[in-house]
Amino acid sequence: MNQRIGYVSLLVRDYDEAIAYYTATLGFRLVEDTLLAPSKRWVLVTPPSATHGGTCLLLAKAKNALELAAVGHQSGGRVFLFLHTDDFHRDYAAFRARGVEFLETPRSEPYGTVAVFQDCFGNRWDLLQLNVANSAP
Repeated sequence: MNQRIGYVSLLVRDYDEAIAYYTATLGFRLVEDTLLAPSKRWVLVTPPSATHGGTCLLLAKAKNALELAAVGHQSGGRVFLFLHTDDFHRDYAAFRARGVEFLETPRSEPYGTVAVFQDCFGNRWDLLQLNVANSAP
């Protein structure tokens, strides 16, 4: 059986604001932006080096008050997403230069080097470089 997580839905206030942040600030690649209805789009973004068929973020515009209240709080204030990198210090410096808000200074953990940052919507992310022993095969 071959299974994988294809998309992770992320509630956003506005499609264009989200696309601008994830592409210009985080350097993600816009995979798809398709109009489905006058106020609904299918928007997928992924880290720049993600392979074809890798997990994408599905940017979903909040459509009611309940969803709007959940923007930036989908995980109850915990780290929600984990961005793995092969060079923590390169990406940390680049993100800071582009205005990414880090909530802590980088730290070394038994599993790797990590720092928590917050996206423009308030979602918490780990920027994480795993130690070689903890990397997936």
